[in-house]
Amino acid sequence: MHASVGDQLVQHGRVVGQHDHVSVVVEVMGSEGSPPYRVRFPDGHEAVMSPGPDCQIKHKEKEQQL
Repeated sequence: MHASVGDQLVQHGRVVGQHDHVSVVVEVMGSEGSPPYRVRFPDGHEAVMSPGPDCQIKHKEKEQQL
């Protein structure tokens, strides 16, 4: 998994009815875009995450092309 600053990190709900959690990558702490990432959630809090198999990166340049 590789991300850049500004990409979205989507953590999919693991239980029926649980919503996805979407955050924005504000710092890439690994080498060459690899985890861990410092992310900011819509409510303003930040966390350091090492995404697992229930996560997806939405790259900012792909969002702009659509």
